[in-house]
Amino acid sequence: MGYPWMSSRGRSSAFWAPMVRARPPPSSCCWGLPSHRGGRRGSAASTPLGTREPLKVKRLVGYLPENVGFYQDMSARENLRYVARLNHIPDRVSSHKIDEVLGIVGLSEDAQKRVGTFSRGMSQRLGIAEVLIKDPRVCFLDEPTLGLDPDGAIRMIELIQSLSRERTITMLVSSHNLEQVQKISHRVGIMIKGKLVAVGPMQELANEKLGVGKQKYTLEQIYMKYFHEV
Repeated sequence: MGYPWMSSRGRSSAFWAPMVRARPPPSSCCWGLPSHRGGRRGSAASTPLGTREPLKVKRLVGYLPENVGFYQDMSARENLRYVARLNHIPDRVSSHKIDEVLGIVGLSEDAQKRVGTFSRGMSQRLGIAEVLIKDPRVCFLDEPTLGLDPDGAIRMIELIQSLSRERTITMLVSSHNLEQVQKISHRVGIMIKGKLVAVGPMQELANEKLGVGKQKYTLEQIYMKYFHEV
């Protein structure tokens, strides 16, 4: 897709920026959602693919928003069938696919339960199942562990890692939790004042800014080094 922070298939990237209110997540322009620039237009070369060919992008890309929305009075299976129909997947095909993705996220035994009875962690995992319905090549996950208890956060991190490793899906995670970003990602992007100031494997970023080799370092240390230089 031509973005500097994009990983190859089967890898995970994360981009991190200080909390800013009333701005869309960085993935919005790639996913085909409205831009914060409003009505401004740009050339095809400078306009993200998601805004030029949104339907084409949506066939290849899955998106898990910060707050997942489902019909609360419908079961997990019914919600996924509805999503499959929206994606023009016939019921005869989606029936098996729904069983498969519910198994992947550990919700097989809860398939017939109303989503309104789900915990936040279960809803987040159902959101991952929804993303997987159309076999995406790329997944954007916006704050996937927000509001989860420690056990739920660990399960979500393990799920993201397994999807990247076993299903060769490129996972792009937007998060303010530096510790979790460090656990998940092969590559990290750092955004400051709306600009992508660094992108690459953590080891490379650490070597560039901290001059460390085999020493221990944290993503927070790397970020603060960039922050003070901008």
